Amino acid sequence: MQVQQPSQQISPADGEIILRLLPPQIREALIDRATKIDYPVEAVIEMAIATFLHTEALSFADCKPGRGQ
Repeated sequence: MQVQQPSQQISPADGEIILRLLPPQIREALIDRATKIDYPVEAVIEMAIATFLHTEALSFADCKPGRGQ
């Protein structure tokens, strides 16, 4: 049996599962933010968690959609 290494990113399917488990107002805020910055919602979830865990992590303020960053 081969052991699979965990992914370094949340998959789109896992992002959908996480969204379903969140309260509606948080789910809607994450989806709205992802739409506004044109990022996948799973990336927005990752940024939200990373910012909570580490104040110097990549955050929403670092995202500049359409500028290649």
